[in-house]
This record gives sequence, structure tokens and C-alpha cells, in this order.
Amino acid sequence: MVNRIFEKALTLANGRRIPQLGFGTYCIPEEQTAEAVNAAIETGYRHIDTAQAYGNEHGAAEGLRRSGLKREEIFVTSKVMAEYKSYGQAVDSIRESLRVSGLEYFDLMLIHCPQPWDEYGSEYRYPEENRAVWKALEEAYEAGKVRAIGISNFSVWDIDSLLQTAKVVPMVNQFACFAGYTDLELIKKCFDCGILPEAHSPLGHGDVFGNGRLKEIADRYGVTVAQLCVRYTLQLGMISIPKSLRRERMAENADVDFVISEEDMDLLKRM
Repeated sequence: MVNRIFEKALTLANGRRIPQLGFGTYCIPEEQTAEAVNAAIETGYRHIDTAQAYGNEHGAAEGLRRSGLKREEIFVTSKVMAEYKSYGQAVDSIRESLRVSGLEYFDLMLIHCPQPWDEYGSEYRYPEENRAVWKALEEAYEAGKVRAIGISNFSVWDIDSLLQTAKVVPMVNQFACFAGYTDLELIKKCFDCGILPEAHSPLGHGDVFGNGRLKEIADRYGVTVAQLCVRYTLQLGMISIPKSLRRERMAENADVDFVISEEDMDLLKRM
């Protein structure tokens, strides 16, 4: 039986469709990525998330090729390195990602973070630099090298700053969101601006599994904590990209065709 969750897609601001449930490849070594992505595609996933920083863009694309599916059947996201904060660096990095992956285009390319990772959370937010990187992404979008463009880990302030000069409004903002860590203000900001919010780490890097309250709620629905947490992000209207190297976990994370009550959603938001 076909899992209906894989057929659910959201519409980006430019009219393109993005599968609401994706497969993340963060921390998957390059030598294991092709096998993992191929297994995810065989499970039913049609949205693959990679990044320059992960060092596995080639493996992600190779997994797609091994699947035997047509390129247009798989939505592939990558990200410009957080450390690249100039127009020239961004232009070169987009070109390099296409070369390394062997893909003719990416379906979505993001700025990975508004700050270099070793300055994450610091006071300076790199406003002018991010606008320069965004210009490079806009040009790649206009040239058809990427079919959609967006941002990652951008705060409300970062979004407002970027929109001051952006010709194209970001179509996605990918950021951490899970039960116990939900930035409702940022989610609302995204929707208000026509930006689809996307949850990376919907399982909280594994931290959710030790939460007794989540286990109690999951038990009431007859599901696992992982399934509850993935479903939670989907019901927030977000794209969700859990990851796993095990096929049974890939299938479990996608077996989320149930509905969390409004009361429990409110509880999860407040955790």
C-alpha cells in the first residue's frame, strides 16, 4: 500500500511543489550517503536534503541515480556554506555544488546560516554579506541552475534585513523545530512573508526520545515518539526532514498518517 504522506506537497511562492516530508542527510558520511538516499527513495521519499557543509552532495545525487527514477521525480535541496559571505564565493560555490553532484540543477538552494558557524549566536548578523550571497542565488535562480531559493537558520531580524534589498522573496526558511523547541513567532513571520517554514531536526537530535511526557502522548495515539514529533511539525504546516540510516526507521518516520488533536498540539507547542 502506498504511504499517502509521500504524496503530500506544499506550494512554493513560485508555484513549484515541494514534498512536505523529506529525507535529511546531515552527519551521514559521504561513503554511506548514496546507499542511504537510495534506501530512502525505495522507501518512498521524494525529497532529499543535502548541503555543501555535509560533504555528501555527490553521494546524495548518486543515490538518486541508483534509484533509476527520473531527475524530475526527486526534489533535491542543497545549501551554500555558512562561511561564504561574499557574492563571488557564493557564485563559485553554487557552480561547485553542481559540479560535485553531477546534477544539472538543484530544486532548492539555501543560505545555510546567516553567520559562519564559528560565530553562530554572536552579535554581528552579516546583513550586507547575506544580501550579497542572496544576489548570487537570485542570479542562479534566474539562470535555471536552481529552481527555488531560500534561507536556513534565519531569525525574524535576519529575514527583515534580507528583504530590504531582495528582488526575490526567500521561498523556504529551514530551521530547528521540534516538540519542546518551537519558535512560533518565526513560523508566523515566515507564513506572513510567503516563506514556507521547514523543520530540520524534528527529532531534536534524538533528545526527544528521553522525554516521558512525549512518550505518554505518543502512547495515546498508538505511535512512537518519533512519529509523534514528525507529525507535530507537519501539522504546524511545515516541511519536515527527519533522517536515519536504518530502513525501518525511515519507514517509521514516514508512517505518520494520523491527526494530533488541537489540545495536544497546544500542549506540544508550550513544551
